Amino acid sequence: MSTTGLSGTEKKVAFSLASVFGLRMMGLFMIMPVFALYGQHLKGFSPLWVGIAIGAYGLTQAVLQIPLGILSDRIGRKPVIMGGLLVFALGSVVAAMADSIYGVVAGRALQGMGAIAAAVLALAADLSRDEQRTKVMAIIGICIGFSFALSLLVGPVVAQHMGLSGLFGLTAVLALLGIVIVQLLIPNPVSHAPRGDTLAAPARIVQLLKNPQLIRLDAGIFILHLVLTAVFVALPLDLVDAGFAKEQHWKLYFPAFIGAFFLMVPLIIIGVKFRNAKGMFQIALLILLVSLGLMVAFSSSLVWLSVAVVLFFTGFNYLEASLPSLIAKFCPVGEKGTAMGVYSTSQFLGAFCGGIIGGVAYQWLGATGVFLVAMVLMLIWLLLSMGMQNPTLLKSYTLMAQVAGKEQARKMAEQLSKLDGVAEAIVVLEEKVAYLKVNEHFDLRQARAVLGSVN
Repeated sequence: MSTTGLSGTEKKVAFSLASVFGLRMMGLFMIMPVFALYGQHLKGFSPLWVGIAIGAYGLTQAVLQIPLGILSDRIGRKPVIMGGLLVFALGSVVAAMADSIYGVVAGRALQGMGAIAAAVLALAADLSRDEQRTKVMAIIGICIGFSFALSLLVGPVVAQHMGLSGLFGLTAVLALLGIVIVQLLIPNPVSHAPRGDTLAAPARIVQLLKNPQLIRLDAGIFILHLVLTAVFVALPLDLVDAGFAKEQHWKLYFPAFIGAFFLMVPLIIIGVKFRNAKGMFQIALLILLVSLGLMVAFSSSLVWLSVAVVLFFTGFNYLEASLPSLIAKFCPVGEKGTAMGVYSTSQFLGAFCGGIIGGVAYQWLGATGVFLVAMVLMLIWLLLSMGMQNPTLLKSYTLMAQVAGKEQARKMAEQLSKLDGVAEAIVVLEEKVAYLKVNEHFDLRQARAVLGSVN
């Protein structure tokens, strides 16, 4: 089988799982641009409860993400994924039938309990070869970004024609469609990918929390999604106050998101060409700060609010795309699954806290207060980034290692570490794999020779 590209099965798995992930994320995101506008008829409506409703899924996601990933290791990926989608659909029905904002909060929290992200990524890893796994994960990542953009278009249109109940009903249908895709299009894995690449190991979490570079990135994704959720508590109302009818908001959000996607490309190119990820990272933070400043200064100007939205999505898109890659570069070899588990938990907690903080700030200080709080948080993140290092450009390999004992594993790791181009090497006896981080001087044939020669 060729190793230069994805096989037919890997393409099918990548796009099928990407669509499952994307359908579910659309269901979570579609409410963001519309709930503050279309939920005003609900009993108990207030800015605080708007924020809680938007962010409620984040708390249950954060709590259950790692446990459900571990459960998928024991009972299988597909049962956990289909069960999670069923729970998500149930939460959508609860929210659709609610006549009070408290019922919507309960439905959103139930949606979050279908925390399938870790299991989906683990299944993608199980069904792809080591050398093609990065491509499969990239396809899924791109689909998540596209689903967010699409939700900004679909959410306002659906809410306009079908109301909030119709929107939540659609999310339930999307979840059920995801179950059909998993059942009919995705094969059952015959083995698990190496655990260190895919799933979090609870015993290693505390150790990773002591890594200053990873802590900065985890704090960053927490702040990024906190600010995103908080902004969408206030921004839709500001746009209406500026004279932009709520039925037309998709005409701003969707083009702004797509335009921002192209605007962030130069940041990526410059960062790679000059190996200055830290500098581009900080420029993206400054772009977000400027966008929030425009929201504060020109809250009644539709033109400046539109400029602010484009800038906001430019900074957001770049950081959202860059952070997972930086996590992979900074995490210790063989700990990517755990590092990404902590990262994702931080992300969902940020969404939950953003809803509460945005709701409280709007209730007491109005939209300007929300944006000012967001600016303070972005300044804190900018200060944290001062101690960030430029990551070394290394590539990761996961190779099978037929080891029978600890001494053999130690010997193998020692020999791998001495090879030209190997920055880090670890052999895990329980998984029978070798994890390597290497530079451009690495010769894969030498590593395979070591793995075959140690007795």
